[in-house]
Amino acid sequence: MSVNLQLVDLQKNYRTVKALKSVSLNLQGNKIIVLLGVNGAGKTTLMRIMAGLEKPDCGQILFNNQNSDPKELRYISTLVFQKTAMFTMNVYNNLAYGLKIRKVPKEEILSRVCGSLEAVRLSGFEKRRAKKLSGGEQQRIALARAFLLDSNMLLLDEPTANLDPNSAIIIEKAIINQKSSQRIIVMATHNLNQARRMADE
Repeated sequence: MSVNLQLVDLQKNYRTVKALKSVSLNLQGNKIIVLLGVNGAGKTTLMRIMAGLEKPDCGQILFNNQNSDPKELRYISTLVFQKTAMFTMNVYNNLAYGLKIRKVPKEEILSRVCGSLEAVRLSGFEKRRAKKLSGGEQQRIALARAFLLDSNMLLLDEPTANLDPNSAIIIEKAIINQKSSQRIIVMATHNLNQARRMADE
């Protein structure tokens, strides 16, 4: 059975700025949903609310027909920001960190890290210093880190912004390969051509 997220009449204001006004969406697994809009349209705000990092001023969020609060949303979602943040350690430990916190067995961590690196075409980078990688490589590591957590919701905020065309193509293909009935993928972009290439909705 496919996962489902419903946003009902979400509103969010920052003092005098109306970031979201009556946003309602019905999102299903096994699809890539693209939020298309210019900078400042409210895409990031919406994704932060879906990830449980912000609370809407009003409205309702339901995951599989159950009301969800920010704590529950943080548990089921992974948000990849436009600007990547790497720990001061090698690539393997950057990727393994979240799984270690979840007390995943070492053998499984190794398998999942290797699989996620293969998904973004960076196999063999395990011992490289993450902060020494290029911008495109760091973004691919950030995606690999999100992939291996295997969350129900994968939220991607402008994942190819300011990247070279080759890195952008690799990232787009890797995202498409993550489609699953048990995962909702939402990607924000201001690039109409990218939206046309990537979006099921």
